[in-house]
Amino acid sequence: MSGSDPSYLVFPVERLMEFSQRTFEHFGVPQADARLAAEVLARSDLRGIDSHGVARLHTYFDMLQLGRINPRPHIKIIRQSPSTATVDGDNGLGLVVGPRANEIAMDKAAQVGTGWVSVCNSNHFGIAGYYVLEALRRDLIGWAMTNSTKLVAPLWGGERLLGTNPIAIAFPGLKEPPIVIDLATSACAYGKVEMAKRKSQPVPRGWIIDAAGNPSENPQDMIDGGALLPLGSFREMGGHKGYCLAAMVDILCCVLSGANWGPFAPPFALRQEIPSRSVGRGIGHFFGAMSIEAFIDPLEFKSQIDQWIAVFRQTKPQPGSPGVLIPGDPEREAEAVRSVEGIPLVLPVVEELRDISRQTGIPL
Repeated sequence: MSGSDPSYLVFPVERLMEFSQRTFEHFGVPQADARLAAEVLARSDLRGIDSHGVARLHTYFDMLQLGRINPRPHIKIIRQSPSTATVDGDNGLGLVVGPRANEIAMDKAAQVGTGWVSVCNSNHFGIAGYYVLEALRRDLIGWAMTNSTKLVAPLWGGERLLGTNPIAIAFPGLKEPPIVIDLATSACAYGKVEMAKRKSQPVPRGWIIDAAGNPSENPQDMIDGGALLPLGSFREMGGHKGYCLAAMVDILCCVLSGANWGPFAPPFALRQEIPSRSVGRGIGHFFGAMSIEAFIDPLEFKSQIDQWIAVFRQTKPQPGSPGVLIPGDPEREAEAVRSVEGIPLVLPVVEELRDISRQTGIPL
């Protein structure tokens, strides 16, 4: 079905989930795993994070087709304590490895109060927000992080050394919706640069540099050997803070688990450079789960979260602004609309899905 904007087509989320699931199954991914992977992608699209939903499906398709991702991994715990574990993902889909490892963290939190799981030998795991939303289902505070292919220059650096290295954390409320924080430690997600290119639009100054290290607003400059900048962009705007957060994610996800850190993370897209060597296995993730009752009475905590939200919603707005948002508001609002109206996809993404359909025979 088409929307009012001719540059988009709108699809029911159920149709996209079925198409994604069947695409994964085409490569031998077990049905339950394929369904899980499709759910992670669909959650991204529902929440308005278009760069990490079915817009990514063709890249998973390419990697599976070339044998770079194991469709039937043996995911195993290689070290653990009552509250911690290190998981080897056996080079499986991060969309499957991530949820399994997150489940281990949540189980440990339910048993001993907190659970912390570091993961190696995995691949791109979708949006970090998916995992903390799963923790909320179990009345837990959830954490999720991952490293990724080198795309980001360190502060004052002129080349890619770090991934976008996102962080997510979520806190449940009582009557109010939860606080859901999900952010990249780069000035923007790489997918936003891709989406700008697909729409033939410039990107804001401070997002990227070109191959010579100069600031640019042309998304193609970043793609052609440039780099994303860290969160905060330049030193005078706090770029050192984004750089330090990205370093923290890199170490928790990779050095702690035995995954490839920094510039040694394997590529997710075919056109990205393959590192000259490895310092570990695959890419890494880090998950945390915290039982509220291990710290404070859950009812008291949630009531205070509700009060926190109420105070911040009543903040005097800056002139010309819509007023203070609570972290997670835009995604929650997008999900409410898209669950009913469907998922709008830009035409280049639709063409990628049609290409998968032509190659596999799976109807879109």
